Amino acid sequence: MSALDLVTQTWPALAAGVVGALLPRGDGHAAHAGDDDHHGGHDHHGDDDHHGGHDHHGDDHAHGAAHAGGYTAWQRVGLGLVAALTVLGVQWLWPSDAPAAAVDTSGEWSSLLNVLIALPFVGAAAVLFVPRQMLSLLRGFTLAVLGAGFLASLWLLSVPMTAGWHFQSIKEWIPSLGIRWHVAIDGISLWLVLLTTFIAPIAAYASFGSIKSRIKELCFCLLLLQGAMLGAFVALDLFLFFLFWELMLVPMFVMIGIWGGVEKIKAAVKLFIYTMAGSMLMLAGIVYLVWANQKLTGAYTFDYLALSRVVLPRSTQMLCFWAFSIAFFIKVPMWPVHTWLPDAHVQAPTGGSVILAAVMLKIGTYAYLRFSMGLFPGPASSLAANLAGIAILGGVIYGALVAWKQSDVKRLVAYSSVAHLGYVMLGLFGVTPSGIQGAVLQMVNHGVSTGALFLLVGVIYDRRHTRQVSEFGGLAKVMPVYATLFLIVTFASVGVPGTNGFIGEFMIIMGTYASERLGTFSGIHTVGAAAGVILAAVYMLSVVQKMFFGPLTNPKNKHLPDVTPREALALAPLVLMIFVIGLFPAIFLDRMKESVLFTYNQFKVVSGQAILFADERNAKLLPEDTFSPAFLKGAPVLRPGEGAPGAGGDEQARGDRRDRRDRQTEGKVAARGEEAAR
Repeated sequence: MSALDLVTQTWPALAAGVVGALLPRGDGHAAHAGDDDHHGGHDHHGDDDHHGGHDHHGDDHAHGAAHAGGYTAWQRVGLGLVAALTVLGVQWLWPSDAPAAAVDTSGEWSSLLNVLIALPFVGAAAVLFVPRQMLSLLRGFTLAVLGAGFLASLWLLSVPMTAGWHFQSIKEWIPSLGIRWHVAIDGISLWLVLLTTFIAPIAAYASFGSIKSRIKELCFCLLLLQGAMLGAFVALDLFLFFLFWELMLVPMFVMIGIWGGVEKIKAAVKLFIYTMAGSMLMLAGIVYLVWANQKLTGAYTFDYLALSRVVLPRSTQMLCFWAFSIAFFIKVPMWPVHTWLPDAHVQAPTGGSVILAAVMLKIGTYAYLRFSMGLFPGPASSLAANLAGIAILGGVIYGALVAWKQSDVKRLVAYSSVAHLGYVMLGLFGVTPSGIQGAVLQMVNHGVSTGALFLLVGVIYDRRHTRQVSEFGGLAKVMPVYATLFLIVTFASVGVPGTNGFIGEFMIIMGTYASERLGTFSGIHTVGAAAGVILAAVYMLSVVQKMFFGPLTNPKNKHLPDVTPREALALAPLVLMIFVIGLFPAIFLDRMKESVLFTYNQFKVVSGQAILFADERNAKLLPEDTFSPAFLKGAPVLRPGEGAPGAGGDEQARGDRRDRRDRQTEGKVAARGEEAAR
């Protein structure tokens, strides 16, 4: 490539970098507002009991002067890099018009996912050996580890996401119980892994600006949480998934309990109890499913691919479906098991709220798609219309109405999450290609938009130590940049065309209307979903009007500093992503398209066959030919005598005979399955 060609291809990124570096106002003098070491270790975050209700920032002219300083050269370079890399990313990921060639997955580095998971865990262990007095080293090392994880995760984009599993890594772990280290991604989990690695450095950087105490413990929690969340998104062994599912609860519990607000202990305990209750149900379902498979095959396995073939008796299948799904509905959360979320969000530090909203809640929606629909397609299909009704009434409508009546802006954003994730679940319940694609995209959209909203709430809370909407008014006069950013993110949350929120909700609503699973109720569900969009505009624009426009009546707000360079650097990637996804959605939809169609077609066929195979007494195995070879790639080969002691040959022989009978009737069952699916 010649120098001229290089300049021709990169000039948009270079121009964006220059504009990003020069756009912020300021004279370039050093600004100490973001330099944590100048504050001597005092925790400014939000333990309201330490502040005694006094306003430490509103009339503090010295503090305001510190914030008023211009951007340093490094801060301008950072903003320029964010803008330039965003444009380069759009150019690199732009879908090609050329037909996709067959992809040879043998060239994929199978250890990449292992590295992504291990990196934060190793970093967390290393943090324990760093003296707690070395604050700059702790912060810098944590950001370096999280940043390296994000850069490494971009390698996942180098491979076209064809149907099936990619970057698959399989290692025997506990052979006597059939437990393996089995991780892989597809076009669905790809964007959730990238969302996790993208959000974590931003949340950590924001946390270091507001939390000044116990930095060593904070760094350990952030890194441990990152590794657990990544593991949950890529695990294809149910034991491994459950391990990561439980592990990510611990650092979030600690973050809320140590750096939270006045009622932090109550919120942390509530989060723990709700999540553990759901986890015990899921564990019971996992154990029963593994036991049923052992009776059929004579060998133990926790592998998701192998367990997908098991068809339990109808009543037991329904119980196991609810055992898994209730655990996931708590994590989403869905009504009526949502009440832990507002307390957790309100009491959590800003960084904790960002990670909780942007990533942790998506593990519930992703797990329902992957495991509830994958292991129990029959109940997921038969209950789709009822669950969609709950998602609309208890999620979209109820969440919006409750958010509308909140006087605390952070609690309002928390209830808006209940409403927005109601759309995600609606797209999954409808089981259409458009709905599933929209749901996956909306998971990413919600992570970006709501993460930005929690950062913006943290900005005003650091200045006033109150989140009451009535305390503000006319802020646009003194904080014009902050008001502009808040309005942009509000438009994204509402779903204004051109922002990321529009395309996801539009695809979900279209998928709902076209859904065969929802039957005659699809039209009613579509109207309910459309009404939720209107209600979202009502509660979000209402709070914007109250906070930013009208007279500036509160004297404590007259000298509030605008967005600092540290805050601008944390918000810039999220604001840019709002427009990247909104204006170029094909970049994201193209890479998940084949995986979504693959998942949809398999669900349609398997759900029909599972309904026909199931009876009231005996568990059965679906024929291997029911599933695509791309799906079963990496599944364990279960032979007689490979299981734990006690796996009898007679039981295996009976299972083999059942398999032979299944294969003999495969053609008839497949035809009837298609008919049942239609």
